Amino acid sequence: MRKLQSYLKPGPLNSMQYWQSFVGFFKVAKNFIIIAFGRYLPFLGLKNWLYKTGLGMKLGKNVSLGLMMMPDVLFPELITIGDNTIVGYNATVLTHEFRVDTFKTGAVKIGRNVLIGANVTILAGVEIGDGAMIGAGSVVTKDIPPGVLAVGVPARVVKKLE
Repeated sequence: MRKLQSYLKPGPLNSMQYWQSFVGFFKVAKNFIIIAFGRYLPFLGLKNWLYKTGLGMKLGKNVSLGLMMMPDVLFPELITIGDNTIVGYNATVLTHEFRVDTFKTGAVKIGRNVLIGANVTILAGVEIGDGAMIGAGSVVTKDIPPGVLAVGVPARVVKKLE
């Protein structure tokens, strides 16, 4: 089950129309610039430092964020990634979602020694356990237990890893 906080929209339009009432313009602009630069940065240590200090992401030791990896632009500080984890090429980690009538946020926690494949999307409020593997192209819509392989759309556990 995803752990989300829900906020009512302040007016008659869909919730995305009110994004500035949920998060400040300058914070989003700063985050966008840092992420746009970081997505192309091939130096893992420098990218980790930039995302920790500039975005407030919580990254463990030896985390590898692949080229084009996309952290949430509104609330990247809600992302925690454990030691020795790899997040593959073009993976997206979201910590917010706009719905027509509500806006939701949720922290994403990725454990230690996790492999997130290329083009994976992780939705807000999800926890991925230590030692899990998420297959390329999967969409993680719910918590994934430790030590399993999960694949598909939505991602489902297909096997226990040894």
